[in-house]
Amino acid sequence: MRTIFFLVHKEFLQIFRHKVLSRMLILMPVIQLLILTNAANYEVKNISLHIIDLDQSSSSRALIAHFHASPYFINTGVSFSEKIGMHDLKTGKADLIIQIPPRMEYHLLREGDIRVQVLINAINGVKAGVAAAYTQAIIQDHFRGMQTAPLQITHANWYNPGLEYAAFMVPGILVMLMTLIGMFFSSMNIVKEKEIGTIEQLNVTPIRKYQFIIGKLLPFWILGLGGLALGLSVGKLVFDIPMEGSLALIFLFAAAYLLVLLGFGLLISTITDTQQQAMFMAWFFLIVFILLSGLFTPIESMPAWAQKITWFNPVAWFVEVMRLVLLKGSSFSDVQRHFVVILSAALIVNALAILNYRKTGN
Repeated sequence: MRTIFFLVHKEFLQIFRHKVLSRMLILMPVIQLLILTNAANYEVKNISLHIIDLDQSSSSRALIAHFHASPYFINTGVSFSEKIGMHDLKTGKADLIIQIPPRMEYHLLREGDIRVQVLINAINGVKAGVAAAYTQAIIQDHFRGMQTAPLQITHANWYNPGLEYAAFMVPGILVMLMTLIGMFFSSMNIVKEKEIGTIEQLNVTPIRKYQFIIGKLLPFWILGLGGLALGLSVGKLVFDIPMEGSLALIFLFAAAYLLVLLGFGLLISTITDTQQQAMFMAWFFLIVFILLSGLFTPIESMPAWAQKITWFNPVAWFVEVMRLVLLKGSSFSDVQRHFVVILSAALIVNALAILNYRKTGN
């Protein structure tokens, strides 16, 4: 432990002696969070739909068929119980619920009056707004000319009632900033020792391999968690993002997630000889991870082959956990599958990195 402590102390001294690097670690999360929060959004497709049919009439079945014919919706089921529909919304199986009230056909034929309730998972405010617009357009088109009274559709946006775009984007951007810090700096750390020639001196010391690796990566693990705390503070103070769930759960998952990034950075540093090579390789993987993370465009709207790639994307798993915990208030039981995936990835990536690193003396 004493050896590791001195190695970590040395790394922190090197980091904070570097004026540009130390400023980047502090200012980069704040500036990028403020700038990137209002990032662009793309077309929404494949909206998971659950229909609660409390009328069970020919009119309600015709309306259900109209929704099933739409290319924008994926049918997750038709039930006759509000409890079943709400369970699907809560567990994430449905993005949107349409509840057809009892005696809808009776009121339609006798009074020309139609009331339909739409419940939307509004964690992604933009997606919820588009889904509401699609729904209203289909219902109005289906009943056009049938009613004499104005069509009334009531909306209830769950988990993000105000459809705040910042509430949806800030958690994802925080993940991206942690990813940049964790992978970039760790990937260039050991390579820097190679470039300046000090790696040979370290190789002939009695420092064990595990001590050297921990001493190199632990500072960036601590800085990554510190960056997350800073980002969450800025998100709350500037954008007033909701924090419905446990922050301890967020930091616990972040600690495991950083192990994946640091292991990935270590693996890159063992197969490259210069910081430039390490930077380009890290940037290549970062672009793929971020674009396929669901940060800017819903994963459900991606092609099937791209959706399968996201299964191996640690950024996608953490983005989902951040939004579930902060906006939805999800507990550990709701994200335990995410923990299993991330811990498995951390074990595999770090094992490959350690096996690939050779500490040899001359």
